Amino acid sequence: MTMSTETPDAPASPRVRRPSVTDVARLATVSVGTVSNVLNRPERVASATRERVLAAIDELGFVRNASARQLRSGEITTIGAVVLDIANPFFTEIARGIEDRLAEDDLTLMLASSDENPDREARYLRLFAEHGVRGVLATPSHGSIDALLALREKGIPVVLLDHTSPVPELGSVAVDDLSGGSLALAHLLDLGHERIGFINGPLTLRQCVDRRDGAVQALVERGLDPAEALVEMSVDNLNADAGDAATKRLLARDDRPTAIFCVNDLTALGSLRALREDGVEVPNEMAVVGYDDVSFASMLSTPLTSVRQPTHTLGWTAADILLRSGPDEGEQVTFTPELIVRSSSVPATQP
Repeated sequence: MTMSTETPDAPASPRVRRPSVTDVARLATVSVGTVSNVLNRPERVASATRERVLAAIDELGFVRNASARQLRSGEITTIGAVVLDIANPFFTEIARGIEDRLAEDDLTLMLASSDENPDREARYLRLFAEHGVRGVLATPSHGSIDALLALREKGIPVVLLDHTSPVPELGSVAVDDLSGGSLALAHLLDLGHERIGFINGPLTLRQCVDRRDGAVQALVERGLDPAEALVEMSVDNLNADAGDAATKRLLARDDRPTAIFCVNDLTALGSLRALREDGVEVPNEMAVVGYDDVSFASMLSTPLTSVRQPTHTLGWTAADILLRSGPDEGEQVTFTPELIVRSSSVPATQP
């Protein structure tokens, strides 16, 4: 006699049906139209009836379908935004600025990360268009803005975020990164450093190009040869692990620098970690300067000198421009960065 080893199929989980407007109307003993008025035009409903409908909504746990409401009313309440990496505190703070501006108009934010991948960026832009967003904020992950221009041609307003616009019809909000790179290098040169490591990201990113050009400009203005004074280490990703690895390559050089300028604060965080692991004292043996001045920069055991960008204001202003965009020309705003000096950078001659 053989016994079956098959186990009976597990019972399928019952599908939970969301309460509908009809369910609310039935429980409150009113018409569907009355429920609709309570949700959208409560002043038209007698207070006793309104309270009965609201009690039914609470009892059933009813949540209105905003997407369906948008389709019926033609009112679009969502803005799409795609940034390089939402895990980067710089973009997190920008997103908060966007949300604060959208909240003033009772709008919501649909946020995505491209991970600096053009294909991923294009996919999100396509999804935004399919969802019928009111507008798009975008930090391009590469040089081309063709996909963003195509969105605008479809009637979807677009504003470039943390990126200058190469065309007048696209609005943009950016920071003068040429000036920022020059500020960082001038600070280190003023401290007596003559050989400086520069941890930079992909040159497909406008920010990396401009910060590098600003650093070179500061060296030239001091009569120094950038090929001799600047030791550039390129990384593929703007994160702490990349900064750590690049710093270890700098430390392995026979002619290692006395200071390091990092293209953003995340790479600077990794640089500080590598220096600590190698027993290199900051700031006494190696000065470090970051870029962005994100929230953690001032909280490190050795507070980080950094070029400050007005992150919240960047996000708020970009959203404001998007909501005020005219049909023919976009507003373009550029902010000036500020160097915030902390104890990660001291004179090269200090013991």
